Amino acid sequence: MTIRVALVDDQQLVRAGFALVVDSQPDMEVTWQAGDGGQALRLLADQPVDVILMDVQMPGVDGIEATRRIVGGDGPGARVVVLTTFDTDTYVLDAVAAGATGFLLKDVDPEQLLAAVRAAAEGDSVLSARSTRRLLDRVRGGLVADPDPIPAPDPTAIAELTAREREFLEQMALGLSNAELAAHFVVSEATVKTHVGRILAKTGSRDRVQAVLAAFRAGLVTPADLD
Repeated sequence: MTIRVALVDDQQLVRAGFALVVDSQPDMEVTWQAGDGGQALRLLADQPVDVILMDVQMPGVDGIEATRRIVGGDGPGARVVVLTTFDTDTYVLDAVAAGATGFLLKDVDPEQLLAAVRAAAEGDSVLSARSTRRLLDRVRGGLVADPDPIPAPDPTAIAELTAREREFLEQMALGLSNAELAAHFVVSEATVKTHVGRILAKTGSRDRVQAVLAAFRAGLVTPADLD
């Protein structure tokens, strides 16, 4: 199956560069491009895609607001990977709060970009262990005291997980993808997807990042575990 990708950035040269990388792959194609979040929302309504590579700073509707509308809307949804030039806590926090599947810097290697697109299409979160740690540090420091900016399930839901599911969640918190989880536990990726799906369902998590936040709040993992 071909992964349908959309590119949203106000710089045409940036879009052209990403399009060249994406279209070079036999399993993915750029369906459309947009110069701002508003245009992206209009195009998405008529031309659904699987993954959107979304810039943060754009005129009009910026990437964070566009991501929030795409993820929380009633129309055609898509996995959003936020791209930015600046690796800051605020951008990571805002992207995750808006519902983004991942966060990458624009100078990411082509191989990493393609891996991120495939991971997002599979439902994996694209968030480095470093970014996850910074996010957890902000939660611990009270900078994200209100659960609303990054909605997290009740941490007591962790008690519903089996011992094996807890092991999987701990490794998810370290940033392992489905393929890496399969290699770590010596199981098939189909088995990994089953475990991850059960973890999300039992914890009431929207995505893997929410599940990790629930694990952190329940004391199952700590930022130090990401060192």
